[in-house]
Amino acid sequence: MASAENNAPRKKREGGEDISGVDEKRGRTEPDRLESCLDQPVDSSVLEVVKFTPSPLPAKHYDADTTEPISCGLCTMEELLSWKRSEANPFNVSVVPLAAREPPLASTPRRTLVSHDMMGGYLDDRFVQGTNTEAPYAFYHWQYIDIFNYFSHHLVTIPPAVWTNAAHRHGVIVLGTFITEWTSGAAMCEAFLKDEESYRAVADKLVQISHCHGFDGWLVNIENVLSKEAVKNTPLFLRYLTDQMHERVPSSLVLWYDSVLDSGELKWQNELNQSNRMFFDACDGLFTNYNWTEQNLEVMKEDSGAQGRQADIYVGVDVFARGHVVGGMFETNKALELIRRHNFSAAIFAPGWVYETHEDKSKFRKNQDKFWGLLSDYLYIHRPASPLPFISSFCQGFGKAIYWRGQQETKRSWFNLTAQEIQPLYYHVDLVAQGWLRSCGCPEDAWNGGCSLLLDGLIPAAHSPSLCAKIFSLHVPLAPKTLVTLVYKASAGVTVSLELMTADASQCKNIDVQEIQSTSVLPEFLDDGHDVVRHFTQLCGNLSPQGWTLRCTQLELSGCVLREVCVRIHRDGEPQDRPFSCRIGEIMILDVASLQVPPELVHGMCIEDVVWLHGAGTLQDSSSPCLHLNATLRWDYPAELVRHFRVYWRRLRGPDPRIPPGQLALVGRAYSNLFRVTELAIPDPPGLLELVVEPVLRKGFTIPESHWGRRSLSYTEDVTE
Repeated sequence: MASAENNAPRKKREGGEDISGVDEKRGRTEPDRLESCLDQPVDSSVLEVVKFTPSPLPAKHYDADTTEPISCGLCTMEELLSWKRSEANPFNVSVVPLAAREPPLASTPRRTLVSHDMMGGYLDDRFVQGTNTEAPYAFYHWQYIDIFNYFSHHLVTIPPAVWTNAAHRHGVIVLGTFITEWTSGAAMCEAFLKDEESYRAVADKLVQISHCHGFDGWLVNIENVLSKEAVKNTPLFLRYLTDQMHERVPSSLVLWYDSVLDSGELKWQNELNQSNRMFFDACDGLFTNYNWTEQNLEVMKEDSGAQGRQADIYVGVDVFARGHVVGGMFETNKALELIRRHNFSAAIFAPGWVYETHEDKSKFRKNQDKFWGLLSDYLYIHRPASPLPFISSFCQGFGKAIYWRGQQETKRSWFNLTAQEIQPLYYHVDLVAQGWLRSCGCPEDAWNGGCSLLLDGLIPAAHSPSLCAKIFSLHVPLAPKTLVTLVYKASAGVTVSLELMTADASQCKNIDVQEIQSTSVLPEFLDDGHDVVRHFTQLCGNLSPQGWTLRCTQLELSGCVLREVCVRIHRDGEPQDRPFSCRIGEIMILDVASLQVPPELVHGMCIEDVVWLHGAGTLQDSSSPCLHLNATLRWDYPAELVRHFRVYWRRLRGPDPRIPPGQLALVGRAYSNLFRVTELAIPDPPGLLELVVEPVLRKGFTIPESHWGRRSLSYTEDVTE
């Protein structure tokens, strides 16, 4: 499998267990760390002596200069076989469960896999808590794909948690990569495929790693010659790995890459045939090589070994178009057209081509939207099918600033895919009389996160006065009373309203969801004085729209499923060509019965893994170098309730008693109950500071400060030196 490697520049942010050792529940807190938190009395300060000793944190999991948590893979068989859950990176664990989708993957006859291979992997995405970067690569066309594979040339590629979080939020499963290649790979294969005990030991570790880090399976890529004994044991290894993955992670997949033959020879076939069928039969599917022709597809279509499993054959497409391939680059649609014509799944390799090969990174969104727009006729949209609430402010996980309710909370470029929210449909359509409509991400302004959804276009005089822009395709059961809120900012001369497509829930149980008959609903916006609107806005506190418009509507559609959310743009006045733009800031769909602030408090907040560093910068009103605090915060709070947490700090007491306590200052956003404070400039010792965690609810309701988490830290000089 081809790949271009490169060493990523460092960017700073503004073992011996058997298979029975896998916890039945993903994400279980490690006992030793939990005990260390409970050892800290809830109402007491953590006491620290400032010592500038080398960081005890493992360098492979934490940046050596800043202690920022990072993702990484495993390079050697020794690393793999000695892997222990207790020594794994607690930050590189997915915190987003795999969302329900419609149709389920198992019912999808023609699937789409994306294999993300970019410059050796672990670039900006290796920073678990995000990083400050001007022009990152991100993926946001999740509704088109079913499986995401993170690929690199490490022996074991563990997907960075930011990718798993973003994929899971959209119902997309995530595969790591297990690869051996060249003579060193052949030696490893001879060692671990020599007998049952050896290959089971490797498979057990792969299962444990997947389960611990929260991703869903493996692409197995053996690209070296195998001996007779090793190739005989390879299907047994695949079958054991597949069975164990299915047992531990019900949604999991194990795929085999088309490389080695049943003879042990390394010879890519570009199809499923008798020479590689035994590997296909032992796992969940085959990812073919890229140099196929239509004849290969025709042969596979007639192959008896493929009957009933055509969806499990993922025909490889190299977007870089290396070698003799069909399509590639901005003609990848030619390959997809042939693959779909013969009813196979597709594996799109390295779609990051749109980023890597175009020097002007400011055009990344435009190039990415163009690429996926060209493929859209051959891709199949799957719909989020989770219960209410359904909420999205369209954040793509990167931007020029971080916004909260229309105001900039942090004014700098950033990247963190865990912050990505459920993505809408992106498209460009031409209308009659040179009219057009476009849906795209807009980082220039946002309601929450890093971007809004921009609808712009031209309503020609010859067109009807209204355009209907589809935003989401869904499969979400509605409550007896459902509140829908829309935040938008429109240009003059147009009126904005909602159009919803619903269906009878009883219809959705026994027929193909694509055949469901939908009904259009045009709800009227409620007056600001309506009881539900007043109650909602009171719960949200001061919204301060800042030029944005917030409108609400209430549905009473018992027994219905919401299928589509659309925004109608209506041209005001007499017929004439009307250019328009409308930024959609947020859409929320809530059960009216749930409009209350949850009673939960942040519990069990603790501070651990403290590392002191000398800082290069200076504190305000001081000319001396900074003292930098680096520490891990942990707490307990129901993850399903929050969009993120705000982490603050303030000085309570310093060496000069004449200086009053400081105000809360924002440190950053956390997307789980775990956060690493890094390079926090604080006054010299002795001192007392407080670290504070505020839950930010998905529904936007304000949490009283009495529910926030707090822990103080007292620090003194080291008098032993």
